[in-house]
Amino acid sequence: MTNIPKKLFYSATHEWVRKDEDVLTIGITDHAQTMLGDLVYVELPEPETGFETGQECAVIESVKAAADIYCPISGEIVEVNEELLQNPQVINQDPYGKGWLFRLRPFENDFTNKLLNADQYTKQVASEAH
Repeated sequence: MTNIPKKLFYSATHEWVRKDEDVLTIGITDHAQTMLGDLVYVELPEPETGFETGQECAVIESVKAAADIYCPISGEIVEVNEELLQNPQVINQDPYGKGWLFRLRPFENDFTNKLLNADQYTKQVASEAH
């Protein structure tokens, strides 16, 4: 069974979001990294770049496929996880911890209504499996 932490928010495109004071930390879900398989390359967004909700902002490649990462919330990139550029497998090993992709400062305060909670995301993953 896929690991879906209750304390996080999720996008329909398999990104997770964690609120850390005034910034949001974003990564891909355990389900997404499992579907992609062994990751071999990550292209991260440039800091100080602004993105709108749903806009492509990063790319992840595995031995099987490449996947676009979509910005789950409008905001400005304030930090990227540089370690992933040398070692993208960290995402496979720890998608909700050391495998985070980037941090952004959201353009709006109330973003949670645009995301799924853990129960809603669990239902989405289950429905995709059938």
